[in-house]
Amino acid sequence: MEEFDKVGVVGLGTMGAGIAEVFARAGFQVSGVEIDGTAMERGRDHVRRSLAKAVDKGKLGSEERSGILDRIAFTTDREDLRDADFVVEAVPERMDFKRDVFTDLDRICPPGTILATNTSSLSVTEVAALTGRPDKVVGLHFFNPAPVMKLTEVVSTISSSQSTVDIATEVAKRIGKTPVTVADRAGFAANALLVPFINDAISAYERKIASREEIDAAVTEDADLPMGPLTLADLVGVDVCLAVMDVLWDEFRIQRYAATPLLRRMVAAGRLGRKAGRGFYDYSGPSDPAEEPPTGPLAQAVRSESFGFDLAAMLLVPHVNDALRMVGDGYASAADVDTAMRFGCGYPKGPVELFEERGIPWFGAVLEAPTPARLTTAAAAPVLLAMEVTGQDSLR
Repeated sequence: MEEFDKVGVVGLGTMGAGIAEVFARAGFQVSGVEIDGTAMERGRDHVRRSLAKAVDKGKLGSEERSGILDRIAFTTDREDLRDADFVVEAVPERMDFKRDVFTDLDRICPPGTILATNTSSLSVTEVAALTGRPDKVVGLHFFNPAPVMKLTEVVSTISSSQSTVDIATEVAKRIGKTPVTVADRAGFAANALLVPFINDAISAYERKIASREEIDAAVTEDADLPMGPLTLADLVGVDVCLAVMDVLWDEFRIQRYAATPLLRRMVAAGRLGRKAGRGFYDYSGPSDPAEEPPTGPLAQAVRSESFGFDLAAMLLVPHVNDALRMVGDGYASAADVDTAMRFGCGYPKGPVELFEERGIPWFGAVLEAPTPARLTTAAAAPVLLAMEVTGQDSLR
């Protein structure tokens, strides 16, 4: 790590440009590579605009901005990475694109160069297998916008050497990120928890259990989340949510990860969220009038808490259950799960912390309810039974 100086970033879209900026801010010499001159200049503009905003907000001085820009060399030639110590790939989520990049990087970069992919949905193991150095390939999953979000997931494969994982973790710390180290599994930690939660909210909306405003308000008011799940779906991209659900389904093939039909229809209709001007909310005009709450029997039962729980619990408990299952499976520690959701999604409290604060009665009321009153048929995470058997009252 002390000898690290030169970093490459391949792909300078919004995310890649942000990653290049993050490394340059930390003092690295960065080579930012794009496919052609037009894309390269677009990437340069991304960095310039981001730094200008930081200056305008008083978070960065003009001299600092100039120094950061001076540390980024923009290029269209991957051969410029021949002396890089560490390279991050941030091209679009298509395996054919990754194959092209990693085949080139394996040929161009010195044998000791660590190669990282910023993929959020593809198999890091499969990416590593494209090279002759799978022991030196990891996932380094940043969150958007990269200069702002603190979480970075360091994803190891069955081929990654421990030294490679350790170095990638230290790199994440050196650039000011909070790393969470997880194994290669669909969705990793944050997306595997967040997107099924969004999918449940869409299911509740599809089943006319509540209006979009009621759904969003329920969790923001109850758990103090920064935004409701339908607003978040629009921000992330409805198509991105569907892509993550499909990746989870392809890997696990369980009902919990089946995309709700409305999600698929929203994508087919082009209602992709903010970037398209319309998703669950309409962004095309000055205002979007609030919807009338549904009045069907299920909506009335949930609104009156006839099942023994409210709308917030209906949405949050399956989400928390996913987190407990992740901890019980040994995929991530309770601390790492909570860190991932706090730093990657802006949660004031992680899902395990929320569970331990509210207790099993709050949790059990939803999971033991009749099937029509539930958003998922998933059973309680096995770790709960283990806690009861052993008398353990905390997962920390």
